[in-house]
Amino acid sequence: MKKSKNIVEESIEYLKYIKDYRKIDILKENVSIIEADYSDILTDAEVKEEIEPTIYLTEQKEPKLFSEDWEESTSLPELDSKINKCTKCRLGSTRKNFVFGKGNPSADVVVIGEAPGGDEDGQGIRFVGRAGKLLTDIWEAINFSRDDVFICNIIKCRPPANRNPLPDEIKQCEPYLFKQLKIINPSFILCVGTFAAQTLLKTKEPLGKLRGKFFDFTIEGKIIKTLITYHPAALLRNPNWKRPTWEDVQMFKKEYDKWKGQKNG
Repeated sequence: MKKSKNIVEESIEYLKYIKDYRKIDILKENVSIIEADYSDILTDAEVKEEIEPTIYLTEQKEPKLFSEDWEESTSLPELDSKINKCTKCRLGSTRKNFVFGKGNPSADVVVIGEAPGGDEDGQGIRFVGRAGKLLTDIWEAINFSRDDVFICNIIKCRPPANRNPLPDEIKQCEPYLFKQLKIINPSFILCVGTFAAQTLLKTKEPLGKLRGKFFDFTIEGKIIKTLITYHPAALLRNPNWKRPTWEDVQMFKKEYDKWKGQKNG
């Protein structure tokens, strides 16, 4: 028993040490269990009252001590020039081209896909090839031009074999997307594809449950109306999704026209 008590005391001392560095998250419901099982030891160690403040701690983000040069960019060309040599993640060493995005730098609408594919990686331009042509056709069908919008991705470099981006790759690249959105200042986002939608909205819901309605995506206090639909490449593989996609973009255009009328009225 003596040995067991020493182990518990040493564990408590370790928890005290960790708490001092604000790295621990003790669930509130566990405090009563700790107090009930080890009340005598907690009293002897004089740490019982010190546990209570730690129960409100959640994951602590490390404070940012300095900003990076690209964060001060005020235009898309400036931002592009400062990030297109990025090698923060493994994709920086496997890509052919950094695919920044392309389109109207002050667009009301931004189209966000998942990641560059083979054609995009080869040319450094988003949405080229068959999927790109289909996207152009979709926009033209609702009286938009690709020059009216800005098109970009969740991440800027192609994952090998077109696999899904990994969490650490997204973590490194997502701030670039948010900076693009801040500079462009759009009022609408059309997010295409399951992975892009789930990443942007921080959800695991399938695309079938996400499409057909608008979401409010907020960045730095601004609400951007966001609609989810199928990726053009998916339509090439499954033509049955063309009809729901057409319904989605019609809904998108209707809401856009409504907003435009109110803005100009």
